[in-house]
Amino acid sequence: MARIPDEAIERIKGEVSLVRLVESSGVELKRHGKDWHGRCPFHDDKTPSLVVSEDKNLWHCLGACNTGGTVIDWTMRMQGVSFRHAVELLRDGSLSSLAAKEKSEIRPLKYGSTAKLPSALSAQADDGRLMQRVVAYYHTTLKQSPEAQAYLKGRGLASAELIDTFQIGFSNRTLGYRLPEKNRAEGAALRSKLQALGILRESGHEHFNGSIVIPIFDTHGHAVQLYGRKLLDNLRAGTPKHLYLPRPHAGVFNRQHLAGAKEVILCEALIDALTFWSAGFRHVTTAYGVNGFTDELMAFLVEQKTQRVLLAYDRDVAGDAAALELAPKLMAAGIEVFRILFPHGLDANAYALKVQPAAKSLGVAIRGAVWMGKGTQPSPIETAPEHIVGWRALPSRAPPAEPSTTSEAVSVSALAADAGAVAPVLPEPTLASPMPAMPSIDVPIEVRAHEILLLLGDRRWR
Repeated sequence: MARIPDEAIERIKGEVSLVRLVESSGVELKRHGKDWHGRCPFHDDKTPSLVVSEDKNLWHCLGACNTGGTVIDWTMRMQGVSFRHAVELLRDGSLSSLAAKEKSEIRPLKYGSTAKLPSALSAQADDGRLMQRVVAYYHTTLKQSPEAQAYLKGRGLASAELIDTFQIGFSNRTLGYRLPEKNRAEGAALRSKLQALGILRESGHEHFNGSIVIPIFDTHGHAVQLYGRKLLDNLRAGTPKHLYLPRPHAGVFNRQHLAGAKEVILCEALIDALTFWSAGFRHVTTAYGVNGFTDELMAFLVEQKTQRVLLAYDRDVAGDAAALELAPKLMAAGIEVFRILFPHGLDANAYALKVQPAAKSLGVAIRGAVWMGKGTQPSPIETAPEHIVGWRALPSRAPPAEPSTTSEAVSVSALAADAGAVAPVLPEPTLASPMPAMPSIDVPIEVRAHEILLLLGDRRWR
């Protein structure tokens, strides 16, 4: 989680009236010279030993406690919470609004009962409703988090339409601040339910803390799985960047835009699927990682009579191997399979960020998809967002190999070598920034300032 800026902390220390905050905690203060005195609530104080300096906005106990500090220290001690939690309470206004009131308006609270952030959840809600409330809370948190929005912008995924359509959220550890204290019946019951759902760990910490959170829904619109991606890459050794709820994978991502689609783009990861969606290719879904293609997703593709799948897995050893393993399974179900070949080492998101505009560069990649087989002549690839100028359907072409059975896999290198049968016809993409030298790929490639030249068979493509 991002560090709280020093200026925000200093502003709280200076703007929140300590005298009003102490009085709102139920401590009666009396003027004694320039300071205020009262009985310290942190020990059995027979005579007033608490001193509050109005000028310095500091407090100190001269008795058994022998401690003191700022409005933040007072809140930490009175509420029994962490420094960050105390700052959230004061910054949220639950306490600072009390501290800003005139003394005549203050109604003393019981000792130790200062206001808490309103709860976002209810222990009476069933699991489905509780999950829905968690998703809504994370979604709201993302819209209030500059750091989370900056991360999405850096991945080219900052559009309000995208964020709202998929209810993308952010977990920054503040959900726990909204729960009743764990020593209360309501707080204990809520924490137990959230632990059972996997939102909280046994330690009480949020499972997705520091992560962008993307929900996956079932046919009824209920969130049945959550994916989390850490904002930071410089994590402690052993800390995973990618997280799911500790339960079986469930749900079909982007189900609402796949109904009736004859052709489906299948990605390896959610970030890549969101990249295609943002570029206008709405009939896209994803597996749960390189080996996370589920029986539920297969059943969905078969049920809706999907004719062809374009595998947009990462262009690395793991992605290539997973694509070759998955292709025969799809073919066996009567689905025609193509492989989208990004430059080596790139995934859909990295490719879209390097070659702009993303709609055109991804369109080129789609039209360069290599046929992996079905046992019949491939039909034209029709994928195209309507706003791309110069699109035309790919004409039928002979398959690169004649598989004797639907389970026979074609090697990636062989597929790439046959890529000369594909003719990209979209307008020339422009680079967002100079392309770095790319690793060796299966075809000769020359990168210039504003173009990429490829030699495919006896043809030269720009």
